[in-house]
Amino acid sequence: MTAALTDKFYIDGRWSTPAGAKTMDIVNPATEATLGTLALGTEADVHQAVAAAKAAFPAWSATPIADRARVLRNIAEIYRERFEEIAQAISTEMGAPITFARDEQTQVGLAIAETTLAALDGFVFEEELPNGDTLVREPIGVCGLISPWNWPINQIALKVFPALAAGCTMVLKPSELTPLSAILFAEILDQAGVPPGVFNMVHGEGPVVGAALSRHPDVDMMSFTGSHRGGTAVTIDSAPLVKRVALELGGKSPNLIFADADLEAAVHHGVDFLVSNTGQSCDAPSRMLVEASVFEQVLEIAKARAESIAVDDPAKEGGHIGPLAHGVQYGRVQSMIDVGVQEGARVLAGGPGKPEGRETGFYVRPTVFTDVTPEMRIVKEEVFGPVLVIMPFADEAEGIALANETEYGLGAYLSTGDPERARRVARQLRAGTVNVNGRYIAAGSPFGGYKQSGVGREGGRHGIEEFLETKVITPV
Repeated sequence: MTAALTDKFYIDGRWSTPAGAKTMDIVNPATEATLGTLALGTEADVHQAVAAAKAAFPAWSATPIADRARVLRNIAEIYRERFEEIAQAISTEMGAPITFARDEQTQVGLAIAETTLAALDGFVFEEELPNGDTLVREPIGVCGLISPWNWPINQIALKVFPALAAGCTMVLKPSELTPLSAILFAEILDQAGVPPGVFNMVHGEGPVVGAALSRHPDVDMMSFTGSHRGGTAVTIDSAPLVKRVALELGGKSPNLIFADADLEAAVHHGVDFLVSNTGQSCDAPSRMLVEASVFEQVLEIAKARAESIAVDDPAKEGGHIGPLAHGVQYGRVQSMIDVGVQEGARVLAGGPGKPEGRETGFYVRPTVFTDVTPEMRIVKEEVFGPVLVIMPFADEAEGIALANETEYGLGAYLSTGDPERARRVARQLRAGTVNVNGRYIAAGSPFGGYKQSGVGREGGRHGIEEFLETKVITPV
């Protein structure tokens, strides 16, 4: 990747000069040093990209499935060759420790490519119904894709790969805060032979580029991952055109720990999963709900585990956590920690301010609160940082009620030594995924949420289905 590409957009198979002159700095969150400047798009850039996608749609949508699969396999192969470049870019632009950037942030892109190919193999695009009619699944058209900064390649891949598989063309607006990995991704698609106009990318701000995509009459579908506020804006902008909108939004995921669980393993896993990616995951288990009889024991384990977590330079190998991805997020997380203190919650570990020796960079202390109530903001609102609240429950019914007492419903976690309880409780949790006894859903399973966590599902067969329309044809 050349630095010059940060001032270009990928439109119609080539790197194009933006219509406007507005830029923003790209900042290394570990050092606060400026890495370069990024061109920000305008409505004119969006129009150009959408026009390219619209022109490319008839040919790509008619491309045989085997040919689409071949392009996806090419992408996966080149992705493997450029794997380390992607990992280094993610580590640099968002502060993910390099080991985590390789093993999780970058590896997941390959997993999505492979599971999309597996889902495409044998996918039924046409079938005869028992009543004699023919059901046909067709690509929806031109898609606007808006991805976030916290899992930059994961969320791009979860949108782009199934859209390609379905036969759609697209315009991607990646997060302007993590553009380096997105540029590499665009280079890989170009190198893999994705036809001109099928994939286009315009950098920019949500209220400008995102809104222009959502309002564009030639965009048939919007797929958005990000904040509740951003998802609401996309929905409102799309509503007059009645276009399809798929949303993957926030979460305040419960983690139920019963007394019959392996407590040390359950608490260690809960704390570790929360702080991985420095807490910047939409389904992070940020509410630990503990059966009352073992509550004090769990507090001791959680305190020790949180205090053992190293916060260090993302350029170093190892299992530590890095900084938050940008200064605005640092301010938000510090503000929420302050709110917790003001609300009267007890700080069990961590607290306000930066870790010792980490004065430069957007570093935070892994923080655990207890003595909290359901009405507190730190219990109700998504913090999106390494901040955990721990609450007791008296029995199974109260635990389930507390878990479901949220406007979100993205992920849920539970630990118990009783398999029947695990099945019973999992079916009563109002969340799109339920992870039991330290396991996490496998690649290719559908991911998405209930309630205000979103609309639709990403991943595997369900991910492809999001980009398809259904047509019924009567017998000839």
